[in-house]
Amino acid sequence: MSRSTGRRLGRAGIRDVAAAAGVSITTVSDALNGKGRLPDATRSHVREVAERLGYRPSAAARTLRTGKSGLLGLTVTTYGDEPFTFTEFAYFAEMARAATSAALARGYALVILPATSRHDVWSNVALDGTVVIDPADGDPVVTELVRHGIPVVSDGRPGGALPVTGWVDNDHEAAVLGLLDHLADAGARRIGLLTGNTTDTYTRLSTTAYLSWCERVGQDPVYESYPAHDPCAGAVAADRLLARPDRPDAVYGLFDPNGTDLLAAARRYGLRVPEDLLLVCCSESTVYATTEPPITTLSLKPRRIGTAVVQILIDAIEGLDDDRPIEQVIPTDLIVRTSSQRRSARTAINPPRGPAGA
Repeated sequence: MSRSTGRRLGRAGIRDVAAAAGVSITTVSDALNGKGRLPDATRSHVREVAERLGYRPSAAARTLRTGKSGLLGLTVTTYGDEPFTFTEFAYFAEMARAATSAALARGYALVILPATSRHDVWSNVALDGTVVIDPADGDPVVTELVRHGIPVVSDGRPGGALPVTGWVDNDHEAAVLGLLDHLADAGARRIGLLTGNTTDTYTRLSTTAYLSWCERVGQDPVYESYPAHDPCAGAVAADRLLARPDRPDAVYGLFDPNGTDLLAAARRYGLRVPEDLLLVCCSESTVYATTEPPITTLSLKPRRIGTAVVQILIDAIEGLDDDRPIEQVIPTDLIVRTSSQRRSARTAINPPRGPAGA
């Protein structure tokens, strides 16, 4: 077999791309890595040739050349003591899928890291950068990573002056105010809230928006808080909320299980949804399209967020972020279903009764 035939059957190398494109190896490297002062036409031409030849850069060669591993970390640090509790949430699954695809498209791999404040657990992984979801105020993991020279981008606006490279988040205040108005327009007269007791900005901003809305419309706040990582606590909090003397006739739940928790609690108290109780929860789970009745959900667009955080992180790692924004706000989407559909206005709310069979 000739050398040329063997090359055609093997994986194309950077020399093959340079020869086919009629440029130098350095130009190929700069074009594919977004570096150098190349004309846009040259950069596009090189990338088209590389794609046609099926060229893929060698991770090992890049590590030797740049000192970078090509590995990005992804974790949540605020959801309980179990190291991978967060992987059970639909939001994380959607966000991680998009982040993984975005990383691979730029020659990086994503590593899911345990939710723990012990940075030494991560010391065995050579990371070029890390994405942290919903860091708490003064998050020790973020602080320690940055101290070791590892750039961090947060999914969620960081609190407590955390030294992150950038962040991507939703406008949680606008989202909450919009869905509360939606419930009021559907006839709700006393809207309640299921919220968490963590210090991440998602929980804090959403709860603050609810309290501001209540003040604006002249409604006394009706809410219960619980540790968001504990699904059992969520069910108990939903029951407490519907057992209150000032029981709400509509509820917004901030976290993924809240929709089913509230639906189950409503049934225990003999409340019909949506006739007696309107429901909305924040979730990416498709299960809410098939509950009885289907539940309205607020989507935070985790796929768009996952793509954006990885792009910001890699730009920072590769020094390409000079003229690019490092703070992005992604719009939300209220998916209206039967649980919050319009009904005739009510002039009175019946007092709560005990659970069925009590």
